[in-house]
Amino acid sequence: MGKTLASEQSSPHVPVLLAEVLAALQPLSGARIVDGTFGAGGYSRALLEAGASVIAIDRDPSVAPHVERLSADFPKTFEFIAGEFAALDQLVTQPVDGVVLDIGVSSMQLDEADRGFSFMREGPLDMRMSGEGDSAADLVNTLEEAELANLLFAYGEERKSRRIAHAVVAARGIEPITTTTQLARLIEKTIGRKPGDNHPATRSFQALRIAVNAEFDQLVEGLFASERLLDEGGRLAVVTFHSLEDRIAKRFFEPEKGGPAQSRHLPQTV
Repeated sequence: MGKTLASEQSSPHVPVLLAEVLAALQPLSGARIVDGTFGAGGYSRALLEAGASVIAIDRDPSVAPHVERLSADFPKTFEFIAGEFAALDQLVTQPVDGVVLDIGVSSMQLDEADRGFSFMREGPLDMRMSGEGDSAADLVNTLEEAELANLLFAYGEERKSRRIAHAVVAARGIEPITTTTQLARLIEKTIGRKPGDNHPATRSFQALRIAVNAEFDQLVEGLFASERLLDEGGRLAVVTFHSLEDRIAKRFFEPEKGGPAQSRHLPQTV
């Protein structure tokens, strides 16, 4: 059995596909790598342990303790920049050898009830990764019914989006929807739940989180920013969780499979 890295022991969020990402970004010794979605620092620590220099980026202020630990452990080869990975080519001024992007919400964020990402925990209906801008509660309580239904369908692939939106508008007419469990219970009551199925609020919460954080815009802009920043022969590793993110990434890497595009790299509208 191989040696367990510190990255697998000290981080609250063990990144998925860690071995595959490290393999894709080889050779790492002496390489300059951008970790565009720092989170709890799982990828960054593993890259640093493999001999790379890492510039990490994240818009979530709650990552500060993880930044402090890596800064102490790797003072000469680790740098952190607060910001969005969509603008990584503006935040990092010199070409790099590799970029890694892990798209979506982390288990660390889901575990923090006061962030409002999880329908399994009572908390404010927030979902903002940066803590700025409109929250999920703002969208739920202000969007027109048709607009809310379209959002749930487009970003969550929720086939019962119209029923959910209608129930939300009716409920908020009585009192504002302000907590995660309040919305989750409403959705479950509206569309029901079969034994063994995922929670009925899963797709709606995904859709709201994507909308609140402009995640698809971030992904598309981040892909192009990575391409501009990478040195000749540089490598880009993108980890996606669900089909909509996966589709955008695949169309970027294989544009000929996505139909006509404005350029050979441009992802199609989804």
